[in-house]
Amino acid sequence: MPEKHLSTQFDGELSAVSSRVMALGGLVESQIRRAIDALAQFDVALAQQVTETEERVNAMEVEIDRDLSNIIARRQPTARDLRLLIAISKTTANLERVGDEAEKIARMVRSIVSSGAARALPSLELRVAADLASGLLNKALDAFARLDTAQAVAILKEDDQIDAEFNGFVRKLITYMMEDPRMISPSLDLLFLAKAIERIGDHAKNIAEFIIYVVKGEDVRHTSMAQIESVVK
Repeated sequence: MPEKHLSTQFDGELSAVSSRVMALGGLVESQIRRAIDALAQFDVALAQQVTETEERVNAMEVEIDRDLSNIIARRQPTARDLRLLIAISKTTANLERVGDEAEKIARMVRSIVSSGAARALPSLELRVAADLASGLLNKALDAFARLDTAQAVAILKEDDQIDAEFNGFVRKLITYMMEDPRMISPSLDLLFLAKAIERIGDHAKNIAEFIIYVVKGEDVRHTSMAQIESVVK
């Protein structure tokens, strides 16, 4: 993943911690898939599996942060190596938060099922946004493994599709609640669930921004797409 460093041992440490981040990413992706399936099927058992995975995700985040602290303390890296370690730390934090969002989806699924209104709600319309968000995270992890800035820019642009899906769903849900006030409470659960899906896309976008930071040395957060494309060129 990183360029060859003078210290072979340092290279090994960077490779090891990068591999752990990818493993964490794989675990979080499995959480998302189960959460999406739980939503599509209103399956409480699948939702429970998502919740049970959360403890492993949290433990891995702590372990990776500890490894990063040890590497920085011992090696005192500079320039790109330091940027890479910072980006790994931030990516790890974003993956843990994606796990939180997956757990939130699972929690909302259980709440909707317990309300008895599951089959009456337009939940399948969320599947498009959920699949987009899951796919975007997968692309972000792949781009991070290769430090691919072109793919990072593509991810930043694609996140707009998830935002558009979310906004469209909110409008439909508001209309749905107005037509049937009895569904307001379970519909609000669905609204929070939709927001969790949108946040997964936001975290994938954050990871893409870290890739550009590592390779180009520029912090592109809160900048326009035109500025980002100028940095990457």
